[in-house]
Amino acid sequence: MLVIPAIDIKGGQCVRLQQGRFEDETVYFSDPVKTAQLWRIENAKIIHLVDLDGALSGSRENLSVIEQIVKGIDIPVQVGGGIRTLEDIRSYLSIGVCRVIIGTAAVKNPELVRQAVSEFGKRCVVVGIDASNGKVAIKGWTETSARDAVDLACEMKSMGLERVVFTDISKDGMLQGPNLEATKNMAVKSGLKVTASGGVSGFKDLIALKELTPFGVDSVIVGKALYENRFPCQSLWRECEKDLHVEQEIKVFTEHDFKRCSGN
Repeated sequence: MLVIPAIDIKGGQCVRLQQGRFEDETVYFSDPVKTAQLWRIENAKIIHLVDLDGALSGSRENLSVIEQIVKGIDIPVQVGGGIRTLEDIRSYLSIGVCRVIIGTAAVKNPELVRQAVSEFGKRCVVVGIDASNGKVAIKGWTETSARDAVDLACEMKSMGLERVVFTDISKDGMLQGPNLEATKNMAVKSGLKVTASGGVSGFKDLIALKELTPFGVDSVIVGKALYENRFPCQSLWRECEKDLHVEQEIKVFTEHDFKRCSGN
C-alpha cells in the first residue's frame, strides 16, 4: 500500500479543511515547499498537491508555488484542483508534474478525459471522484451533482482511464476512518485502480485499507493524520510499504514517458 502525503494549498499556505468546507480550515504550515521537503525527508515516495484556490476559481492559482515544490524535491508530484482544459494539463506537465487529477471537468466535460488520455497517456491523467452520499461533488466540493460516483468511474474507464482518486467527503479531515465499503465498491464495480482518500486516523485504518489491495485499492492519500502526528512517519512508511515495489507501484517515469507527457 503506497502512502501519499497530501498538501492542500490555499492562499499560498498549507491548510486542511473539514469535509471540504472552506470556512472550516486549519493552517498547518505557511510554506508548502518546506512542507513537501519535510515529507520527502520522512521518506515519502510521491506527493499529492491540491490547489484549493484553483478548485474554486477553475484556474491555476498556485502554479508558481507548485513549480517550486516540483523543483524542490526529487520525487514525483501529482496535482489536482482547477484543472479544466488541456492547456491546464500541459502547463502542469511542462513544469515537471508527473500526474494531473481532473475533477469537475470530468463531470462537466467528460470528453476532456478522453482527449487528455489520448494526448498525454493514461499514466499522466487521473480523475478525482469526490462523493457525497454516492453523488459526485464539483467546484471544490461546493456543489453536488446528480452524477453517481461509480457510474462516472465506469464512464471514465471506457475513455481509457486506469486510475481514480476516490474521496468520501463525509470522512475527509474528520479522523474517523475511511469509508471502506464505498472504496471497495468503487474498485470492484469500475475495474479501475483506486487511490483512497479521506478519513485515515491511524495505523488501523491503513491496515484495513491494505486488505482492499486485491480489489484494486493500491494507495492512500493521508493528510490531517500526518499533520497531527497520529503515527511516526518512518514507522508509517516502513510498515505500510514493506512489500511495495516502489518503481512498479508509482510507475516512475522514464525520460521517454516524461517527454510524451510534457510534449517536450
